[in-house]
Parts: sequence; structure tokens; C-alpha cells
Amino acid sequence: MTTSLQVLGWCEWATFPEIANERVNMKIDTGAKTSCLHAFKIEPFIKNDQDWIKVWFHPQQKSLREVVCEFAVFDRRNVKDSGGRTTSRYVIKTPIIIGEHHFDIELTLTARDNMQFRMLLGRRALSGRFLVDSSASYLLGA
Repeated sequence: MTTSLQVLGWCEWATFPEIANERVNMKIDTGAKTSCLHAFKIEPFIKNDQDWIKVWFHPQQKSLREVVCEFAVFDRRNVKDSGGRTTSRYVIKTPIIIGEHHFDIELTLTARDNMQFRMLLGRRALSGRFLVDSSASYLLGA
């Protein structure tokens, strides 16, 4: 089978131009429909008659360095976590760079303090762009 899709390992790095150009370590999660990013604090507000959120991130695991950004609310969705609990989460849409791929991604926001990775890359972002080699990691470089 010949394909033009980029092959990813089970974990890779992503860069977010609108989140202070931060690099975030992510786990590729084919079991998750939507991608998820760690946010430890979210404050909703109204701007120009639209729903917005102010979001506090710790982009790097084991670091207390904070990045604060504002986003228009793209959506709110009920998401079932790995423990089977359903929670309502804000969804933002923001540019992402993974290797040579630049595209807009929908991200749900939730606290991932106790998780190894700050981000999960789900099926919607993978579809039509990437294949996953579960035996490899950081195929696009560390």
C-alpha cells in the first residue's frame, strides 16, 4: 500500500503559534475523537457580544511556568474521559504545527496535571493527514 500520509510515533511534539509559539509534548490517541490540551484555569467572559475564555496553560510537564491566552469559544462539548466520566468542556480552534503540517485544530480544554502528556492528538486531527506507528516515538524529531 502506497500512501502520502505522514507517519507519527505514539508521541510527538506540536507547536502552537497562537499560544506563545509553545512546543507541547503530545500523545497520539487513536481512541480519542477530539484532541485535548491541558489548561489548569479557564475564565469565561464576553467580548463584542461573543463568548470568550481566558486560559492558563502549563505547556511543559513538571514546570510551573504559565502561559495565558484568550480565545473565542468555538464550542462546548460533553466528553467522556478514559475513566468513563462525562464532562462539559470548552472547545477552541487554533493553528497547530506538527512536523511540516500546519492546520487548524479543535481542542477541548481540561486539567491534565496528573497525566504524562499535556496534549492528546485525537482521530479528527489525524484523519487524512497522519498514520501512527505505535512501536515508534518522536519520528518527527525531539
